[in-house]
Amino acid sequence: MKSKAKQFQGGEYIKSMVYGGLDGIITTFAVVSGVAGASLPLKIVIILGFSNLLADGFSMAVGDYLSSKSEKEYQEGITHQTKLAIKSNYQEEVHKMTQAYEVEGLSKEDAETIAATLAKYETPFVNQLSSQAYGNNHKEEDPIKNALVTFFSFFVFGLVPLLAYILSTFIPFLLENAFLLASILTGTTLFTLGAVKSRITQSNWMRSGMEMLTVGGLAAVVAYLVGFVLGG
Repeated sequence: MKSKAKQFQGGEYIKSMVYGGLDGIITTFAVVSGVAGASLPLKIVIILGFSNLLADGFSMAVGDYLSSKSEKEYQEGITHQTKLAIKSNYQEEVHKMTQAYEVEGLSKEDAETIAATLAKYETPFVNQLSSQAYGNNHKEEDPIKNALVTFFSFFVFGLVPLLAYILSTFIPFLLENAFLLASILTGTTLFTLGAVKSRITQSNWMRSGMEMLTVGGLAAVVAYLVGFVLGG
């Protein structure tokens, strides 16, 4: 039970990890493709690649932090307004809870007893109605953790297209096939991330994987052609 609880508690960061990783690998591979299309030197690929990782990764993290913070503040505001509404109609809410228990199959006497007992304790009573009856049962997210997950995910997965070029600085014979190796590594990772994304979107893993592979491939082709034309 403990392991399941830990897994569930970390689940809210999967979205930041997957989407940060997808953005990182697609944008970095687009940079690599553009430089490769322009036939620029190896060091240019590495410099532009790492510049993209740090600049875009930081930008993504800041955006995730601000959006998560705004969403959290919005939810807190809605919850506060809901609690005020409940307190202003306290007896009516007790009656609604009694009716709700009756609908679920409890006798009128038992339903009234349970509702009256809970109503003695204002804070848990209001919290329960706020989260259940008013549908404000949302996960608490830490904007800073979300931002850090997005940044490191962007950086780690964004390194994949650069691995072939980094290795080429130590293994010279890889240089001639560096772009091909980068394409294979990127394609494999894109498909894997797309398949993982299907767990979040509840879609078919094969279709999701192919979708991400196609989107990344199109971005790379466009960047390569732009680099080829401008380089020429």
